[in-house]
Amino acid sequence: MYKRIRDLREDRDMNQTQVASILSMSQTGYSKYETGENDIPTSILIKLADFYGTSVDYLLGRTDNPEPYKDKSGKI
Repeated sequence: MYKRIRDLREDRDMNQTQVASILSMSQTGYSKYETGENDIPTSILIKLADFYGTSVDYLLGRTDNPEPYKDKSGKI
């Protein structure tokens, strides 16, 4: 999971400070998520999945499909 959030951030040419700002937290706190030093709270996982346009399951490594889930009406 930790590698995925780092890879997604780097794919967008963003630094940790920029992502931390979007999450309203410190760079140090965010860095601890990327290194696995701290577990990522569910609310942060949801924000990251929404920001990166993917699913929480993708971030957690439960699927290799980065596409977000659609609801029954077909909306993301």
